[in-house]
Amino acid sequence: MSEVKRNEITAEGLKALTEEGYKQLEKRLEELKFVKRPEITERIKVARDFGDLSENAEYDAAKDQQAKMEGEIVELEAAIRTAVVVSDEEITNEKVNVGTTVRVLDQDEDFEDEYRIVGPHEADPMNNAISIDSPVGAALIGKRKGDELTIEIPGGLSHLKVLSIERTERT
Repeated sequence: MSEVKRNEITAEGLKALTEEGYKQLEKRLEELKFVKRPEITERIKVARDFGDLSENAEYDAAKDQQAKMEGEIVELEAAIRTAVVVSDEEITNEKVNVGTTVRVLDQDEDFEDEYRIVGPHEADPMNNAISIDSPVGAALIGKRKGDELTIEIPGGLSHLKVLSIERTERT
């Protein structure tokens, strides 16, 4: 792993990643640069050989794909360069941080829910992995067991109570 910044995450420090998430970004960047980029370059070369580029759909599609991929590479490089990695040693059950799993009581709907708090590039809302830059994730950062909070979400206000905080188990 390249040298990365490490510090405590606050709601303002939204570039946090778990060590696992950081490694995933590096892996994706490597795949794009050393596998996908050469594949697309070859597709462009082959499409160029078809002749007139003004009416060459294969060439246009390959160039579009190349532009999207290059944009993703730039984004990944920036994310890696500015990432703040939260090491396993920094993750405790004392307060909500990247790398914790939080059980909350939705006091409005009277039901419990559980969220894994992750960095922006690790978010997977369908599997309850919420980013620290989401409204709920940002509001939960730094909270302790028993804390109550009101969060402005797209549907209005939500009132939550933190029931438990645990280190997220790696999969």
